[in-house]
Amino acid sequence: MTPLFAATALLALYPATAAADTSTSVEESLAAKVPGIEAENIRATPVPGLWEVTVGAQVIYLSEDGRYMVRGEVIDLMTGENMTAQRQSELQAELANRFAKDLDESRMVVFSPKDPRHTVTVFTDIDCGFCRKLHGEIDEYNKRGIKVRYLFYPLAGPGSESWLKADAVWCSPDRNNAMTRAKLGEKIKASGPCENTPAAEHYELGAQLGVRGTPMMLTEDGEMLRGYVPPDQLADYLDGK
Repeated sequence: MTPLFAATALLALYPATAAADTSTSVEESLAAKVPGIEAENIRATPVPGLWEVTVGAQVIYLSEDGRYMVRGEVIDLMTGENMTAQRQSELQAELANRFAKDLDESRMVVFSPKDPRHTVTVFTDIDCGFCRKLHGEIDEYNKRGIKVRYLFYPLAGPGSESWLKADAVWCSPDRNNAMTRAKLGEKIKASGPCENTPAAEHYELGAQLGVRGTPMMLTEDGEMLRGYVPPDQLADYLDGK
């Protein structure tokens, strides 16, 4: 369950009071009614009585008294601006920039040249067609000085076949070799008992960033590149940044 859905599920268990506490700000009042949400994640919108609540890069809206929740997009019909999409993009950029710096490489499967010029972190699903296409050219990325760090993001979610494949890759004595064989469709068997696999933490991170498809790349400065990018094109783009 993503943080947003967990928060909104809890919200249903805590009905709003009839009126906000006038001794506190609206942000504090709403935060007190939604477990797991901080006042700093709540702000007013241009729509009177509607307040924005963010969890990671996800956005929902609450009425000022905390009684009504809205999931959807807010669009300014005067300008045509999708305010929700714009806000999500801002949040994704902030999170991606922070995560790109703080991610633990020891919890990834990494393919790197000897002296990389660039590093990209890729959310991958072992069974995704374009993920397999990307990995089929992993040597070409490395030849162009690009280190590729994989995060597991099985699109079908926890317990799915792709999730079990990710766990099996991680539990193999040679994870790089196992990743390559899995991407080729080979069935991978774990070498023995294996705990503390990273799929759950990778999946949660992707959910916070709003990952909806794979492959999805994070550059070193936190930019999100969605979909497959050929080696030459990616190298030229990264060299020009």
